[in-house]
Amino acid sequence: MESPYPPSIQNLIDQFSRLPGIGKRSAERMAYHVLSSSKEDAMALALAVRDIKKNIRACRRCFNVAEAELCEVCADSRRDHSLVCVVELPRDIISVEKTGAFRGVYHALQGKLNPAEGIGPENLRVRELHERVKNPDDGVNIREIILALNPTTEGDATAAFLAGEFSAYENLRVTRLARGLSSGTDLESTAPSSLQFALEGRREVDKA
Repeated sequence: MESPYPPSIQNLIDQFSRLPGIGKRSAERMAYHVLSSSKEDAMALALAVRDIKKNIRACRRCFNVAEAELCEVCADSRRDHSLVCVVELPRDIISVEKTGAFRGVYHALQGKLNPAEGIGPENLRVRELHERVKNPDDGVNIREIILALNPTTEGDATAAFLAGEFSAYENLRVTRLARGLSSGTDLESTAPSSLQFALEGRREVDKA
């Protein structure tokens, strides 16, 4: 059926519809909100979208989002660089940071093992994590890796794989978040207080 909207409005609706969790009705409301906004407000939105694509990159060290070579966490000398929290995605770093309970640094794998979708270890930032352990930045040896992976089937498989990968390193403790997290959930939707308890109650991972 031919669209009842002018091409420019239909295009904006189509673009909004591509966002996660946004259906057609929501996209229509968002498009009309932009249309009814002042030119300044609409351009501010457009520039914000442009700037995030122009300025944001992956941190050279941990693959968090950054506007410089290193993200703010990696560049902070007050953080404990001997303690590395391994997460699936950069957005999980924000979830851990909201707890206020972690003062170490991070490593974003940029995904999780999922053979059904063709995602293996070579598709993740595992090699780079090995490099960080072998050749620590700023001369600070990594003493603990915390596997803060989502408690899903894929997350559990990834955690088990990483525990085996790093079992050969001496003086390296590998732990995982306590099972205060509900199975099948993700860090992004977990309450900061629950995530804090999971961090504080983390346990040693069996490397055998």
